[in-house]
Amino acid sequence: MVLTAVRGALGFLSRLPVGHSQQAWDAFVGTPAAFPLAGYVVGGLVALPFLAAGLLPAPVVAAAYLGSVVLVTGVNHADGLADLGDAAVVHGDPEKRRDVMRDTTIGVGAVLALGTALLALALAALAVARLPPLVAVSLVLAAEVGAKLAMATLACIGRPSHEGFGATVIDGNGPRHLVGALAVSLPAAIIAVPAATVAVLTGPLLAIGLSNWADQRLGGVSGDAFGAANELTRAVALHVGVAVWSLFGGVWSIPLVDWGVLAWTL
Repeated sequence: MVLTAVRGALGFLSRLPVGHSQQAWDAFVGTPAAFPLAGYVVGGLVALPFLAAGLLPAPVVAAAYLGSVVLVTGVNHADGLADLGDAAVVHGDPEKRRDVMRDTTIGVGAVLALGTALLALALAALAVARLPPLVAVSLVLAAEVGAKLAMATLACIGRPSHEGFGATVIDGNGPRHLVGALAVSLPAAIIAVPAATVAVLTGPLLAIGLSNWADQRLGGVSGDAFGAANELTRAVALHVGVAVWSLFGGVWSIPLVDWGVLAWTL
């Protein structure tokens, strides 16, 4: 059941050739923990360029990372961020904002949201590329799990604004289902302390804020909010993780292993 849910999650959250089936889809929307579990797969793939950190110039590694994110995940989540950006700059009631989100015209809000998020992600990737390779890979993996945990959090605490993907995922899930999503995210959070921990925890914290904003401005959470949560969390988690590593680097969760020396040796 769990593997089927993860396959359904990867089929929706990525461009990986895992196939699509109604059984996998049903298992996915009923299993919030499938979000972060899929994050391990996606995160492991997009983190591969950082194995070359220190061997190749940081801009080259960062560009390879950005390319891998697009290649693995596609543009579905970015589209959600764009729609939410347009809705954020519109003055009016929630219904008017939702109408703007359904409009296929790209407005200044969408351009600003996508441009800011892409710039933030690129700058974060540059900073991560200057870390030791194992640290960089661990942080990127944690950020991706955190991004998917943000989506799982919305599925468990959100209130749907209208019929659609958001309502489909939220229906039948509640706060108690968030426990499973947090539990499967724990390994990514304890890879490195405190950098990876804060990267993972960025997900649910950002999702709570986004859910409150969506309730006030949109009348609830939509599918676009899920995509926006993923994109925003990825960038924010990387920046926060790098900042924490810069302040407290070298403090790892497994005291018997000096991961800094191991990364340098490799």
